Amino acid sequence: MDTIVILTILVVIFALAFDFINGFHDTANAIATSVSTRALKPKTAVLMAAIMNFVGAITFVGVAKAITKDIVDPFTLGNGTLVILAALISAIAWNLITWYFGIPSSSSHAIIGSIAGAAVAAGGWAILNYEGFIKILQALILSPFIAITVGFLVMSLFKILFKNFNLYKTNKGFRSVQIGTAALQAFTHGTNDAQKAMGIITMALIAAGWQTTDEVQGWVRFACALAMGLGTSIGGYKIIKTVGGKIMKIRPVNGVAADLSSASIIFGATLIHLPVSTTHVISSAIMGVGAAQRVKGVKWGVARKIVLTWIITLPISALFAGVVYFILDMFF
Repeated sequence: MDTIVILTILVVIFALAFDFINGFHDTANAIATSVSTRALKPKTAVLMAAIMNFVGAITFVGVAKAITKDIVDPFTLGNGTLVILAALISAIAWNLITWYFGIPSSSSHAIIGSIAGAAVAAGGWAILNYEGFIKILQALILSPFIAITVGFLVMSLFKILFKNFNLYKTNKGFRSVQIGTAALQAFTHGTNDAQKAMGIITMALIAAGWQTTDEVQGWVRFACALAMGLGTSIGGYKIIKTVGGKIMKIRPVNGVAADLSSASIIFGATLIHLPVSTTHVISSAIMGVGAAQRVKGVKWGVARKIVLTWIITLPISALFAGVVYFILDMFF
């Protein structure tokens, strides 16, 4: 069998594996607040998130096209399938490491950093599409700050609107609302995160000469959505523990505020075809909500640990992808 064919098949397999891992790695973020407030039982929350992730993933393709062409040009990328395979191996390794230690790192940072690192290793710095790459970096960097601000404002508004309401009844009502906001959160997660694997597979098909446009084929959309949904069905309870309880003590009103804030930002990014880190956005929204509730109530030590992981993910995954590319190049 031709080497290009083998590499392309491997890319598809690893891309679906990345989506599957992304499902159980990042889904925890989408349902963490609803589980921690006991609005939903873990199994129910995971099942609901799996369905909503699938629906979200199969509905949109704008982010997939951005991944396909905005980091590097797949039509001019030499050794394209090898570059993409190296990037996937790097991103999957980082996701598994951070999942094992229960750290809510970013799958988006991992895959984007890995694509850039492997591409530079193959073709030098000139290979990067700097305009598109910087646009993606700006979205990744700015979205957590926007999430903190929106989370703070939404929670502040809730405090004003419900200050004279009975606390027990208010929390009971918000616990019911959380079922809907958790479903919305999972849907928006699917609209943005699953598309990254779609974009990667499309890149590989272009690099292999099997496709001449950046259109995402139907079977790619379905396969990636299914992989994301199946991964979601497994769940990531270690990360639920970190996001849902270690950043701050979450009550139902806080959970609704955080879910609405982060879902609106993620879906907004999807509509303008920009990949963002759902992990960053959700964790940041919780920090903003916590700060509006009580600044000292946020466990800033845990928050600092999370932020540090955000910062190091992109350069580490880029460096690791470059190393993986050189190793694969020796064999292929």
